[in-house]
Amino acid sequence: MLKSLKYIATALIFGFVLQINAQIELKNKVVDFMSFAPIENASVYVQNTTIGSISNSDGKFVLLVPQKHKNDTLVISSIGFQSFKIPVKQFDNSMEIFLEEDVAALDEIVLVAENRPKTGSEIVLRALKELPETLADSAYLQRGFVRHKERNKREFKWLVESAITLYDEGFKKNNRTPLKIHADQVRKSYDLRDVDSLLTYTSYLKNTGKGRNLKAKDLDRSTLKTSELIKAIKWNDTRVNGMESLFNGKLNLIRNSENFSALFDSTSVTKTHHFKLDTVLVENGRKLYKVEISKGLEYIDLKTKGIFNGGFNAQGWIYIYWDNYAVKKIEYELVAASKAQKTRSKTLFDTYINHKLVMSYMEYNNKMYLNYVYYETPKLVNVGSGNNKKLTPEQEQIAKENRYYFTVQEIVFTEIVKDNYIISETLSQEWDSDIFAIKPYNKAFWKNYNVLLESEEEEQLIQDLTQRSSLYEN
Repeated sequence: MLKSLKYIATALIFGFVLQINAQIELKNKVVDFMSFAPIENASVYVQNTTIGSISNSDGKFVLLVPQKHKNDTLVISSIGFQSFKIPVKQFDNSMEIFLEEDVAALDEIVLVAENRPKTGSEIVLRALKELPETLADSAYLQRGFVRHKERNKREFKWLVESAITLYDEGFKKNNRTPLKIHADQVRKSYDLRDVDSLLTYTSYLKNTGKGRNLKAKDLDRSTLKTSELIKAIKWNDTRVNGMESLFNGKLNLIRNSENFSALFDSTSVTKTHHFKLDTVLVENGRKLYKVEISKGLEYIDLKTKGIFNGGFNAQGWIYIYWDNYAVKKIEYELVAASKAQKTRSKTLFDTYINHKLVMSYMEYNNKMYLNYVYYETPKLVNVGSGNNKKLTPEQEQIAKENRYYFTVQEIVFTEIVKDNYIISETLSQEWDSDIFAIKPYNKAFWKNYNVLLESEEEEQLIQDLTQRSSLYEN
């Protein structure tokens, strides 16, 4: 009985308090007024609250809003477009939302009288300098949703959806306290990967000290227990795609810029990156610098334990507010550049792009909070059939499409909690960041929880996947 009460209390704290009032479902599509193309990653939020979401690759979104906010203003905005605003209670789910283009003149940078940074590097360095002012500097919790999907070029092989809670002590100079993550609930969990990754298995043995000189070619799949291969793959899942790695690692570029050997450390960022000012855009009435990211003088190395994760060049974009130099969004890729990394990447993954990252931020009470994360990386799981029979060109193409896997993690944060009592009570519970652990499906919890809407392609792939698996499997 006591264990049951403890479980219920923990669920309530980590999920905060489930909304007992009816919620308003806002569901629609955001479209470019001129081209009619869907607008991806548009911010959808209730003004002056922490309730929000984003649009998917089809421009579609869904947002659950408590009834108490029905008179508040819904805002839909995207960089480079005029914002759309309407009272929540007047929102029409049947009419698509059209956003018109909105840009600012690059010449303003030259004409403005005040002393402002003029180059891309100066703007980025100023943004890093202002982080103690622009990022949250006190403790908070964030409530979010994770969709972890793994696929090859033909189909989904693995899907996990989880509700998470993130704790951040706040950004402070020389404070390297790690962020904490808890997996609250799991909604879908299908794992139909082929368990034949001998390369992952040899890495696992080397890491545990059981096979330091072992190579995959020395192993015979038929002599290995499937349970041992599954154990190795789960170890690799956590090492490469765990929430701890993402939030406390180098790829959390802005939040972890004070950490040791950070990629965006203010003293070394220009050695490994080059920044060029491209233009000035507008988002929700505010101007932003759009700065191009390209390769620097030195290769980038993530220094991942047990993995050759170096020899990269960076490419992408960073968007920084004109008025306070707060970072709004980063689009970032690490591309194989050294000879060794190019050979490795092409052979193992059939791509030179090893890490693809998008991070966007939302403003609340004049501070920036992480709003959305997209992280894509190729992964060693299925290394092919292993037979030496000569294949036709068509069979070879099919084998290639089946062989190369990649993982995508999408995270949307839909609520920020600053209440010190809730924070304290939540921190007193046991934390577990494993989103891959099987948990019972809690229908009541998910009914009231904001999630990221699947794209049409994802819906079809998930349907194909579920034909071979049981929904909400315990």
